[in-house]
Amino acid sequence: MKKVWVDQGYTGKGREWIKEQMGWEVEIVRHSWPARGEWVPHGDLSDLSTVWFTYERIKPEPKKFRGVLPRRWVVERTFAWIGRYRRMSKDYEYLTSSSESMVCLTMIRLMLRRLAKGAQVAREKGRVRQAA
Repeated sequence: MKKVWVDQGYTGKGREWIKEQMGWEVEIVRHSWPARGEWVPHGDLSDLSTVWFTYERIKPEPKKFRGVLPRRWVVERTFAWIGRYRRMSKDYEYLTSSSESMVCLTMIRLMLRRLAKGAQVAREKGRVRQAA
């Protein structure tokens, strides 16, 4: 791995630890900042010498869902894939190393199934071409 996307909980020592110990580039995924104000023109807009601007604050919106964070969906989707396997649906492992091994085995199985499916589709397309 070369780059890791993390949420805002890793802005302090966690980010530094990942950089120093693992040697990975760390990018913190954040929501875009909401607008706090805007410049409003006043005066006669047809005569620019009479125009002046004021900065007016925008009322804050009530707390609501602001959308999916960029790259966050990749992590959530991968957790969902892993959770489909019975052994991975609960945390049964005593050691972290065995839990990590089970994640690796689950992802290997998932990727092999996808590669096999892709190879099967390619074989079927080849048969169609030969028949034509």
